[in-house]
Amino acid sequence: MTTPANTAPLGTPAGRSCETPQRDDCRIYVACLAAYNNGILHGRWIDAASGEAHIWDETRAMLAASPIPNAEEWAIHDYEGFEGASLEEYSSFETVVALAEFIGEHGRLGAELYSHFGNALEAARAAFEDYAGEHKSLAHFAEDLNLECGPVIPKRYEYYIDWEAMGRDMELSGDVFTIETGFEEIHVFWSR
Repeated sequence: MTTPANTAPLGTPAGRSCETPQRDDCRIYVACLAAYNNGILHGRWIDAASGEAHIWDETRAMLAASPIPNAEEWAIHDYEGFEGASLEEYSSFETVVALAEFIGEHGRLGAELYSHFGNALEAARAAFEDYAGEHKSLAHFAEDLNLECGPVIPKRYEYYIDWEAMGRDMELSGDVFTIETGFEEIHVFWSR
């Protein structure tokens, strides 16, 4: 499901969207393996959003400054700012930059989606095409969805509808999946 840029996705309360402010705090610590294997900690923190070419330049400069002559091998020994998303020791810099940009655009929700899809960035990106908004609960989502799309329910019957069960059934049947990012912060996605 795609929506025009200026409108909220179906089921999204007014004023809420999947976008978060741009952030540039994703960093990786690239270590020299020759130094590490000789008991010396030598490496450099590099801004992951600075681009693949810049990361390569910084890595080459770090290796050139290594206390071990002719050092060539490196590994990612630490990272921060990725909102809980995981990187491998030998992740490509292309992957690092793409993930940093994705998390910079979507914040913690992006990191949670990345993890939800088994660290498959393309699947996490595609999920935003089916984003149905942030809600307090699945019950609120089911109620909002019914109010937007369903028949008008007379006020006197509203209390007989079990919105919680309806939301739970939508998730259990595979119609939707959710990502929880905080208290009463449930992000709902339509399943493909």
